Amino acid sequence: MTGMTSSARPLLNRRLAEFGTTIFAEMSALALSTGAINLGQGFPDTDGPEEIREAAVRALRDGRGNQYPPGPGVPELRTAITAHQLRRYGLAYDPDTEVLVTAGATEAIAAALLALVEPGDEVIAFEPYYDSYAACIAMAGGRRVPVTLRAHEDEGRFRLDLDELRDAVTDRTRLLLINTPHNPTGTVLTREELAAIAELAVERDLLVVTDEVYEHLVFDDAEHVPLATFPGMRERTVTISSSGKTFSFTGWKVGWVTGTAELVTAVRTAKQYLTYVSAGPFQYAIAEALRLPDSYFDSFRADLRRKRNLLGDGLRTAGFEVYQPQGTYFITTDITPLGEKDAYAFCRALPERCGVVAIPNSVFYDDPDAGRSQVRFTFCKKDDVLDEAASRLQRLAV
Repeated sequence: MTGMTSSARPLLNRRLAEFGTTIFAEMSALALSTGAINLGQGFPDTDGPEEIREAAVRALRDGRGNQYPPGPGVPELRTAITAHQLRRYGLAYDPDTEVLVTAGATEAIAAALLALVEPGDEVIAFEPYYDSYAACIAMAGGRRVPVTLRAHEDEGRFRLDLDELRDAVTDRTRLLLINTPHNPTGTVLTREELAAIAELAVERDLLVVTDEVYEHLVFDDAEHVPLATFPGMRERTVTISSSGKTFSFTGWKVGWVTGTAELVTAVRTAKQYLTYVSAGPFQYAIAEALRLPDSYFDSFRADLRRKRNLLGDGLRTAGFEVYQPQGTYFITTDITPLGEKDAYAFCRALPERCGVVAIPNSVFYDDPDAGRSQVRFTFCKKDDVLDEAASRLQRLAV
């Protein structure tokens, strides 16, 4: 006996058949095998505030969270989340019934879609989109409907076509999956765009899940405004965020959901059968992180803005067309000026050519041709790493 099934039926179910190893795992493995600088996967190469790391150590030593924490999350963190939402955005939530702590935002998205989407429901998402969106919609049995953010070369950014969004809604549409600030394009939806989305959701009685993990990473004159603040939206919006991007502890995987008690109960019903609980001691540390003064957030944002400009200038000098991001810590570029057309082939060859790893945006589209020449770089790295990467990329301009 070999232990393998004798059936000719594929082992992986049809809903997930189109998904293989994520592009992040593939490119990070390539960086490791070649020794290239990894500007592909979005994780910082420095830890966050020392006092927050020490808060986690203190929780471990004091025995707080070393065993199963409460299913909804530790009370200290849930209270800190509600205080953050009220202070920042004027959104009032009950920490006992309207907050749920999750294993990062990725689990929150999965649990929300599993809880709220019936098989056959249509879910509208902006493409290019973070790859877990497509997989989570598939696991829920939903049908994803992309609305494409399109590059505007004259503006140097990507924009949402509101008419295209409205036309995408049908009688089968159940939910809008909104990501702002947007990964990978760096687009931050404006108040006017968000107001139009809110009006559409109310008019068509749609649920909305918003991925706001980059809420504190906005630059220049961009402003992050939660969709739940608009009229009629609090009662139909599941708001998701996390600590990893804001505090540079991505490995802790502490995320959260806020919404009405009914929505949070629904999401918790699915979440409890995924991880149930996670990151016990880290929850106490993130509770302290959310209470950091405004000066921390301002300084963090200013530092990332400077890094964005540093890498962006290097990419332009190397010959890339650069779309200036208004938020996140990613820069989307176009490789056409370099005489290249295929982003995936370009990224596969880049470690050997230049010793740098990046991500092809084509994997974030339903139609790969839509982003065929787009490549994403991350700038959440040390200055000397960004300088060295920019120097290596100059070889492309020779």
